[in-house]
Formats: sequence, structure tokens, C-alpha cells
Amino acid sequence: MVIEYLKFRVAAELREQFIQKDAEIWTPVLARSAGFVNKEVWINPQEQTEVAIVIRWESQEQWQSVPKAVLDQTEQEFSRQMSAAYELVEASEYQIRKFS
Repeated sequence: MVIEYLKFRVAAELREQFIQKDAEIWTPVLARSAGFVNKEVWINPQEQTEVAIVIRWESQEQWQSVPKAVLDQTEQEFSRQMSAAYELVEASEYQIRKFS
């Protein structure tokens, strides 16, 4: 399993709108993608402008197989509805390591 970790900076007064629009726009697109497992939105109670999104994928290959055109179109719609009032500040990949 692979974790896609995204951290955004969003104006505090727009945080809930950002989360709602993410659920309306991004989540359905990702949920239809092969290998999508689930998605969580994390908020930092000490930093009102920070939103982290954690997406679990079955494999890196499936995650990377989401067509770029789909990602670009989805980001364009999200950005239009949010008036680009957010900034991606970190994007990372993690693998889940299990020990027996």
C-alpha cells in the first residue's frame, strides 16, 4: 500500500469551504480510479491554515496510472471554485511497512 500525503495552506476563513469542495470535486474522481483505497482529511487544531490530505492507494503503479488529463481537469475545476485561495506546500509518498 502507498500513501499520498498532501499538505495545503488555506486561509483560515476558507478552510471549511476547501474541505467541502475537495469532497465534492476531488474525492469522486479519485474514488473511481483503479487502486484507490480511501482518503482522509486532517486538520491541525493549532494551525487553522493547515489542511493535510492522506490518500491510500493499493500500489504506486495504480496511483500513477490516473491519467494526467483527468488530474489537470479536476485541479482546474477545484481551483476555479476555490478562486485559487490555497497553496500546496508539501507532497510526499509513503509506503506502509508491516512487521510480523
